Amino acid sequence: MIRSTVARVDLDALKRNFVAIRQHLSSEAGQAPPAVIGVVKANAYGHGAPRIALALEEAGATMLACADIEEGIVLRQAGVRVPILVFGALSVSDLDGLFEFSLTPTISSPGAARAVQTAAERHRSSIGYHLKIDTGMNRLGFRHDNLGRTLPELLGSPSLKLEGVYTHFASADMPESPLFHDQRQRFEEAWRVVQALVSASSVRTSKSGPPVIRHACNSAALLRDSRVWFDAVRPGLLLYGIVPPPLATTIELTPVMSLTSRVVAVKGLRPGEGVGYGWRYQASEPRTVAVVPAGYADGVDTRLCGRGHVLIRGHRVPIVGAISMDMLTVDVTSLLEVRPGDEVVLLGSQGQESWQRIDAREMAAAIGTIPWEIVCRLGTRIERQYD
Repeated sequence: MIRSTVARVDLDALKRNFVAIRQHLSSEAGQAPPAVIGVVKANAYGHGAPRIALALEEAGATMLACADIEEGIVLRQAGVRVPILVFGALSVSDLDGLFEFSLTPTISSPGAARAVQTAAERHRSSIGYHLKIDTGMNRLGFRHDNLGRTLPELLGSPSLKLEGVYTHFASADMPESPLFHDQRQRFEEAWRVVQALVSASSVRTSKSGPPVIRHACNSAALLRDSRVWFDAVRPGLLLYGIVPPPLATTIELTPVMSLTSRVVAVKGLRPGEGVGYGWRYQASEPRTVAVVPAGYADGVDTRLCGRGHVLIRGHRVPIVGAISMDMLTVDVTSLLEVRPGDEVVLLGSQGQESWQRIDAREMAAAIGTIPWEIVCRLGTRIERQYD
């Protein structure tokens, strides 16, 4: 049996978005365009990581990126073959997974370097890694202004092979913030320091290898400044057809996921009557409401009460009353006739006009949050259907 509330994931739209991003990079780069690292962390932003990852691999992604070792293992078990970069800290994970599933770790501290070195010796193996530089986010990463002291031990390791250097912008989606440009300059200086240290380390150890790639761009940075594209970019939200607010783009993107349900009941309200917990909505005149089997257990935010809309029969109707665990109610008084079984669109389109479309960016703006949260919070009990 399939529940009424389902998420439909358009894999062809995902591939088109990937191609559109790559074409944008090619047209703007003026030289060899950067590679595209597809970000599939957090269950591919709620879209379902295994199927999304395989589709991106088919579309031409040269590397994928996830949050932790456990997410990487899921991708390998699904059949993903391209390199998988693990973004997150390694201190609470089983490092054996890096070697058993051919994952590429991020090393962001001397302690993490020693731990991976020990694991490599235990496996009698070597492993490639990406070095994270903290240029101002102040979360993970080697401080940009202390590399001469902290990096030589790591770079001299016989079992750890530097394959990439990257940073992460704290304010790429804040055009008024000067921090973005500060971080760009710090990263460029840090790269010069890393190059010098790598060169010195290679002389001492006779190590050499393939060129080290640089990357810094999330979706917002990709749109904002081509100077930070470097050798690779890391789009996440853009791949799923959502533009990070408040930015805009001419890249032709299509939202990859829609969320739909069905009307299960239609009720009449008399003047003075309310609906739902706490009667947060009361009718001042006769009204008609429809009951939809989608609630906060499915990831529908409770703040959408009185602020959000859904689409029924090609019309926008407001969400009224408290959103409960399994249900919400909408005011359908303005529609001539609504019946149980009618399609309800929470995210997606129900017609060709712009007002017949609700996307994650609109929904996020209605409740004062970000579109990343909207898609990532979709509940596990919602079936993802792939087209």
